[in-house]
Amino acid sequence: MVNRLLDALLTGLFPDHCRLCGLRSHRPLPLCRGCESGLQANTACCYRCAIPLPDVLHEPGETLCGRCLHTPPPFDRVVAPWLYCEQLAFLIQRWKFQGERRLTPLLAALWLMRVPEPDPIDVLVPVPLHWRRLWRRGFNQSELLARQLRSSALAPDAVAIDHRSVRRSRPTRAQSGMGAVQRARNLKGAFTVNHRYDNLRVGIVDDVFTTGATATAMAGALRKAGASHVEVWCLARTPAPGH
Repeated sequence: MVNRLLDALLTGLFPDHCRLCGLRSHRPLPLCRGCESGLQANTACCYRCAIPLPDVLHEPGETLCGRCLHTPPPFDRVVAPWLYCEQLAFLIQRWKFQGERRLTPLLAALWLMRVPEPDPIDVLVPVPLHWRRLWRRGFNQSELLARQLRSSALAPDAVAIDHRSVRRSRPTRAQSGMGAVQRARNLKGAFTVNHRYDNLRVGIVDDVFTTGATATAMAGALRKAGASHVEVWCLARTPAPGH
């Protein structure tokens, strides 16, 4: 039922041409199978932060990387089904910075290809933008993705979307080009929570997981507000520097 609804939605929003190569996709999804095969699935990764791991080190189950073993982050899990690559970068940048909001169903469909049955969640919290950036961009891409995922794969009556209770209390600089330490400093104290999440399972929704600075800052604030379990749902995970 969910797949049929998603196919119908995609068919209505897109012509049947691939958004990467421009050729006919020959399917409801605006992505041909050839370009889809060029995407890199994030299969062997740390359960906690989704950093790619060598296949020889990865075992089925909750394998953790050395950093998460030594210093566990405030979130319980990162669900990042794809690796950030040139093709995904093109789609995400068109979506975020060129205002192509109609790419939202495609990106949600890519997430659901790899995560057909997400873990139970009580509330989805999109990563908020500061009001100035939201005003300039005109939309919050994380909120668009959260709403699409809920309507496509979750039970809307059981999963809430809270886009008001977590705020950026101050503007932060764009983080592209920053290292992990700079990102952490840039986001320190950037989020405030004006709602209690006592004993709730919360899913933070973002586009790309890089160093984890945003997720760490948000998850820490949500933990202080009572959240019992915090997951991060994003489209892609960047590899470790140098890989």
